[in-house]
Amino acid sequence: MSGADVVVVGGGLIGTATAWRLAQAGLDVALVVGERSLAASRVAAGMLAPVTETTFTERTLLALNQASGERWPTFADEVVDASGGPSGLRRGPTLSVASDADDLARLRTFADYLQRQGLAAERLTSRECRAHEPLLAPTVRGGLLVPSDWSCDNRVLLEALTTAAERTGVRTVTGFVKRVESDADRVTGVTLVDGTTLAAGSVVLANGSWAAQVEGVPDVPVRPVKGQVLRLDPGRLPGPGLTVRAFSRGNEVYVVPREHGREVVVGATVEEQGFDDRVTAGGVYELLRDARQVIPLSAEYAIAETNVGWRPGTPDNAPILGPCALEGLTLATGHHRNGVLLTPVTADVTAAYVTTGVLDPVAEPFALGRFDREPAPTRRLRTAGSVA
Repeated sequence: MSGADVVVVGGGLIGTATAWRLAQAGLDVALVVGERSLAASRVAAGMLAPVTETTFTERTLLALNQASGERWPTFADEVVDASGGPSGLRRGPTLSVASDADDLARLRTFADYLQRQGLAAERLTSRECRAHEPLLAPTVRGGLLVPSDWSCDNRVLLEALTTAAERTGVRTVTGFVKRVESDADRVTGVTLVDGTTLAAGSVVLANGSWAAQVEGVPDVPVRPVKGQVLRLDPGRLPGPGLTVRAFSRGNEVYVVPREHGREVVVGATVEEQGFDDRVTAGGVYELLRDARQVIPLSAEYAIAETNVGWRPGTPDNAPILGPCALEGLTLATGHHRNGVLLTPVTADVTAAYVTTGVLDPVAEPFALGRFDREPAPTRRLRTAGSVA
């Protein structure tokens, strides 16, 4: 049996960033990484969109998204310093557009909502939209330019975070956690599916859509929400310069260019299909159709990849952060469509809770207790030596 002060379950962006922060705090950290725990982190388009991702019913989540968005510049700089490589951050604005009259009415309603919330979004005519993004279809009726919504190449970020974590002393364990072990309602470690046991005084559950499948933990209302995503290669053709989100004949699509210009990400379907990993003809058709409606030249790009990932959904579409009824178990899951955006704030508040036992006020609305479950006890971190 090996041990650590903290075992972080899940090697995606959230888990790796949290492990890095914990190691920076001087703790001995083991990060359990399995290929499936990378699914959402590698498939995502990487939008950092607190404004254009907001909805009329998610005002509490908006505050968390904004708090994380404000941390992104400093977070990215720290990642670069710690890893010696790029962070993947792209600081260009997002252009949200409408394809027809009905889409434009919907966009105007959304713009009115943003204005009431005090969120910056410049209304543009169709001509002004095409001045910002010349590849837009001439049929685009109008749009919004949102300066605070950026993007990040999530694959580049994951590589950089992995390097930063390793350099800070995080130990990577390959495998899948079957069960969180406990004694007298207190975490003692984890057991992997191959029988390996890791002793720990604290465990962070950051394995996304698989959080509810780990044995030995309280009921965590997380489910997989399937998303199909395309990665296109413009080749010698020009690619879009801005991230474009579109209301396209009643549908929604986003087109996200990478900094190097050799990849354009198009997404994403939203499907309640469990862990179905099929790329379907219908899903690919819908994404290509909607992208072509907004950026006609995208029909000439090569299809480089078709991907499936699973967003960790919750009943209110917001993450689950902080303590639960099992002392020593900290939750960092359920980020749904905002996982990349929420990586900095989740890592910060989770590491702070593990080390101090105090949940940052920005995370309090997202504790598991909001689902009317038993409140978690006050707790302090134990080292691996106290439970081995």
